[in-house]
Amino acid sequence: MDGNNGAARFLPDRLQLDDLREAAAHCEGCGLYRNATRTVFGEGPKRAAFMLVGEQPGDQEDRQGHPFIGPAGRVLDRGLREAGIARESVYLTNAVKHFSFTPRGKRRIHQKPTAAEIDACRPWLDAELAVVRPKVVVVLGATAARALLGREFRVTRQRGEPVPLGDALAVATVHPSAVLRAPDRDDAYEGFLSDLRTAADAA
Repeated sequence: MDGNNGAARFLPDRLQLDDLREAAAHCEGCGLYRNATRTVFGEGPKRAAFMLVGEQPGDQEDRQGHPFIGPAGRVLDRGLREAGIARESVYLTNAVKHFSFTPRGKRRIHQKPTAAEIDACRPWLDAELAVVRPKVVVVLGATAARALLGREFRVTRQRGEPVPLGDALAVATVHPSAVLRAPDRDDAYEGFLSDLRTAADAA
């Protein structure tokens, strides 16, 4: 981690989404900013019923600057549609705002963020939660669960169970990229969709 308190020293005085997004573009709270193309901040309405929190931007998100626009994003869009969650009622973000990767030839291979990087980025996520004030937070995968629900929470054991998170309810599920990697994609997708429907009911 660079400096002290990670991203906290980069937070703007005024907690509004536009100000947060502008400030996050200059964040050097951990070392990931050095190799990433840009900060990929959350997107969605200022007051959203649902906040969906993933792990980090992927290759396409890093290049284009928007969350969940790659293959996993297409799985997520399908799941939201089939669960009856309107896309305009959703704020999308990630636990870590920079792409963590390992170069392999011309490709950039996703690398899981470290605990220190997750903790360094937490002030941005806290600020987004404070501004957006969602009713339901959908926690997508282990990294987002580590950031929001603590080290002891296990998505494999506790997915689909609404748990309190501040003034909201959190519902954890797998990251949509895990659906793409699953040996039985149809079965994995059905489980993912079931968790999204639980989140929809919780709202």
